[in-house]
Amino acid sequence: MALEATWRWFGGNDPVSLTDIRQLGVEGIVTALHHIPNGAVWEVGAIKEHQKQIEAAGLYWSVVESIPVHEDIKTRSGNYKQYIQRYQETLINLATCGIDTVCYNFMPVLDWTRTHLDYRLPNGVKALKFDLVAFCAFDLFLLQRPKAAASYATTTVEAAENYYKQLGEEQAQQLTSNILAGLPGAEEGYTLNDFREKLATYDQIDDKKLRQHLYAFVEEIAPVAASVGIKLAIHPDDPPFPILGLPRVLSTEADAQMLLAQVNSPANGLCFCTGSYGVYEGNDLVGMAQRLASRIHFIHLRSTKRDEIGSFYEADHLEGDVDMYGVMKALLAEQIRRKQVEVSHTRMPFRPDHGHQMLDDLSKKTNPGYTAIGRMKGLAALQGLQKGVIKSLELT
Repeated sequence: MALEATWRWFGGNDPVSLTDIRQLGVEGIVTALHHIPNGAVWEVGAIKEHQKQIEAAGLYWSVVESIPVHEDIKTRSGNYKQYIQRYQETLINLATCGIDTVCYNFMPVLDWTRTHLDYRLPNGVKALKFDLVAFCAFDLFLLQRPKAAASYATTTVEAAENYYKQLGEEQAQQLTSNILAGLPGAEEGYTLNDFREKLATYDQIDDKKLRQHLYAFVEEIAPVAASVGIKLAIHPDDPPFPILGLPRVLSTEADAQMLLAQVNSPANGLCFCTGSYGVYEGNDLVGMAQRLASRIHFIHLRSTKRDEIGSFYEADHLEGDVDMYGVMKALLAEQIRRKQVEVSHTRMPFRPDHGHQMLDDLSKKTNPGYTAIGRMKGLAALQGLQKGVIKSLELT
């Protein structure tokens, strides 16, 4: 009855090896062919080679995270038709290799975004943080985006100006790198000039138009996915509010419901990320887990702690603003339902996301948010919670 415990692995260069992962109590691996450029086809041979490494370690490839969506598809320009065809071909090739769950996102230009990769918490661990004041300072004074000030409250702009005045050159470079260089899982990084050019491609694309582009894309790939038995899981916006003047289309329950209604196919589903959805105060995560349950194909379990202006940091997995007990109970209820009605796709893989840097990992080179010990702590907490919930469900 338990959810399927998985672990994200970034390939051969990941400081956390498959041998390490095998010791953690998971069987499934969440990974991608990160060395293949965005928009290129994942050939069967390359997929099988990666799969062979995983299986040699006694594990299996559970979820693809992610097949990146090329920017031409998001803007519906350039060679977008060719890139969609390649995406469809990649889905077919993955299915040929027995892989049936694919995560993706539709965030324009940037993937997930943080300003600080080493925010020190009171107990000494380091966490990822999105600081709205620091981000505003980057936007106004480093990127120098036209009319950027209109995107922020006056008090935030004033605080950002003071923040910027205290930044040294090295700190300014680090802030820029954190935002633009690409975090783990993001396939592209930018210089400031490159980034300004990319932003300009969205000058005529608002939320409504980007939403149309997302729907058109899913309408074109979902039938292919359904025909080969693949479940698509779209990751929500991170953070779940507009940044840098870029539109957002998957930040709320209403956004998710609209997408599912627009393409009403069992293949069209969600990656339920409690951290990303949880940053938006208006999202009722327990209710979402209940109402969206049948279309949740993949799960990221993490918790964030937000403040009154929109900043947030990665909290312990069972702390922060997420009612993890309520979410876990709702997800397990869906897992029970699937097995009782014998639906064709009963798997509900989850992974612990964005662990703290702690203990020995503080002195090691690690992927931000993807340390071994911090995620292992999160996994242990989540599995303990899961066992407790399962026991309570048996008693009721």
